[in-house]
Amino acid sequence: MHNKILPSTYHFIDNLNIENISNLHKSICLIYRNYNSNINLSELLNFKKICKKLKLKFIISNEIDLAFKCRLDGVYLPSFNKKFYLKKFQNLKDFIIIGSAHTLNEIRVKERQNVEQIFLSPLFKTTKSNYKLGIIRFNNLSKLTRKPLIALGGINKNNIKQLKLINVNGFAGITYFNKKNIS
Repeated sequence: MHNKILPSTYHFIDNLNIENISNLHKSICLIYRNYNSNINLSELLNFKKICKKLKLKFIISNEIDLAFKCRLDGVYLPSFNKKFYLKKFQNLKDFIIIGSAHTLNEIRVKERQNVEQIFLSPLFKTTKSNYKLGIIRFNNLSKLTRKPLIALGGINKNNIKQLKLINVNGFAGITYFNKKNIS
């Protein structure tokens, strides 16, 4: 792999609403994940153009061929994606490949998929689940991989300082980047 600078802060979005991203810092990488409807290609390309103007990296979830076709900044492989694409990813200088895991087995799958960062989740309780890894379990799992880890799940303005207690290279959020949380 090439020595590229990987983002340390990611924001998951489920729609291509430009108003939601206009005030984000340029170091934040956007991950578009929409598993419920078909992707409108012209809307996606327009959003990519706006991200480029705002100097935001733009990644799409689980749509590898579309990420290549649209020349996006990368692809996010969710934990349920267990396919191997190694040949497709060869010689891609600036293409970011990231993936998520919840268990040691899923971490091993992401390593075989040759992702550059692993999103380990959920660190804290979320609105969708009471399950959490917690700081101790997160740190124990972090010792079992050499891949850089990104914390995901339940991160908010009240617990963000706890990220200093874990072996992590950054964090990702879904609701964290709402205006009320970052102001």
